[in-house]
Amino acid sequence: MAKFGQSDDLQGAEFFEANLRGARFVESDLSGAVMRGVDIQGADIDAPWLAEPGGSLTVNGVEVAAYVEAEQNRRFPGRETRRAEDPDGLRAAWAILEKTWASAVERVAGMPEGTADISVDGEWSFAETQRHLVHAIDLWFGRSILEREEFHPLGLRYGATDALTDKPPYAEVLEAYAGRVAMVRDFLATVTPEELDTPRKNPHNSNPKTTRSCLHVVLEEGWEHYRFATRDLNTIETR
Repeated sequence: MAKFGQSDDLQGAEFFEANLRGARFVESDLSGAVMRGVDIQGADIDAPWLAEPGGSLTVNGVEVAAYVEAEQNRRFPGRETRRAEDPDGLRAAWAILEKTWASAVERVAGMPEGTADISVDGEWSFAETQRHLVHAIDLWFGRSILEREEFHPLGLRYGATDALTDKPPYAEVLEAYAGRVAMVRDFLATVTPEELDTPRKNPHNSNPKTTRSCLHVVLEEGWEHYRFATRDLNTIETR
């Protein structure tokens, strides 16, 4: 089976009458891709960035991004609050996200022992997902907003495949996650409208950020990874 990675530049490539049945694209840039006369029966597309303002996806001439966004909000009540603008709205949004994740943690507690460490189709396990959220909070809240450099040792960043071989006790993961969640909650308890407009450094590039937009990233991460995690929990239960 052919495998392509970062060293293979397929930008602008053309696939004519190519058989891509069963192909898997992971963390790949398919923006602007054009498909004509293709058979995509049973295709499964997961594009978190489709939910961003200006996101667009056209299927058979129909723009479906807005429909997908509305359906996600319907399936995950409270998700629509993740882009709240004012302090009260952000406090409410964080409280909803906390409660939502607490229900998922409770669900895992009621499943067979070891469920939190099960990976589905090569995706992060439930515990690894929480470890990534620890890292995301450290990056977008700890570094960008609080201007602190330290990262929790259990945090899991994208591409850190070496960290996947280390499976710390799930109780330690829960403790790390709860600590980072509380850190954001405490900050939001007293944040002011002026503080939300404070310019912040983007940890990835030079695009300008504010306290508000950094918090939006943290909320977005929480909701998207909740979706991934519960999707895989459903699969584990059906198997």
